[in-house]
Amino acid sequence: MKTKKFITLCMTAILISSFSFALWGCGGSGKDTIRVGSKDFTEGLIVGEIYALALEDAGYKVERKMNVAGSLVHTAITGDDFDLYPEYTGTALLSILQMDMDSDPDSVYQTVKEEYEKQFDLTWLDSTQVNDRNGLAIRTETAEKYNIYTMSDLQANAGKIHFCSQGEFEQREDGLPGLAKVYGEFNFASINLYDSGLKYQVLETGEADVCPAYSTDAQLVNADTFTYLEDDKHFWPPYYMAPVVRNDTLEENPEIAEILNKVSAKLDTETMIALNAKVDIDKEEYDDVAKEFYDSIRE
Repeated sequence: MKTKKFITLCMTAILISSFSFALWGCGGSGKDTIRVGSKDFTEGLIVGEIYALALEDAGYKVERKMNVAGSLVHTAITGDDFDLYPEYTGTALLSILQMDMDSDPDSVYQTVKEEYEKQFDLTWLDSTQVNDRNGLAIRTETAEKYNIYTMSDLQANAGKIHFCSQGEFEQREDGLPGLAKVYGEFNFASINLYDSGLKYQVLETGEADVCPAYSTDAQLVNADTFTYLEDDKHFWPPYYMAPVVRNDTLEENPEIAEILNKVSAKLDTETMIALNAKVDIDKEEYDDVAKEFYDSIRE
């Protein structure tokens, strides 16, 4: 009897051990695998990787689904290709929801949050302070010479300024025509067309003074050379970045919200410019830059 009882205990122990091992093998700590996506440009890749690292640090297994074309990323998350990715409030409002322009950051965030929940079963978590908005960059030397630091300053001094265009800016409603309605006509000394990839080189060499830009462009890290003009009458809508997550994923893994919100609280426009510069100017790998930053904020 003792032998039979001993064998039974051993078999039970083996079964328990095997079951525990199976659970461990399915997810490290029993947690789900989270699929993290990103758009196909430097900023999206960096932030997507930072979110992925934070989730891994919390014990999740992460499947990276990075580098998705901006035109496809919304379809990808609604089609269950991945669970979350960083998006911009302005993009959501204008491109996805196709709603009217709104320049109030809080209003835009609440609108997209409510509509994504209602229409797509997606949740916008807390916003970062990264505002990757449209705008104009000016040579700092020119800005100092004519005291141009806002769009109003630029409009008042437009006759002294040579404008570097990328093609459609003079025709688009979110370009010069729209700006003129808000600030008055911009009668530049000249408008010449350049490839968008050369715009900062054109400014640096003095061939032009002002060009269209995004507020988190890597080159803006060189404040002595380039200055981003303040949109003092708030013509352009805000483009604040925040993680968008599938509701079914959040329901199964509610702690994801706190994990990502803590990371988002550490990101702002100046930080993003510096991170972009490490990749686009210093030619570091985006995942190395993301890891270095995550390690610096890790609690």
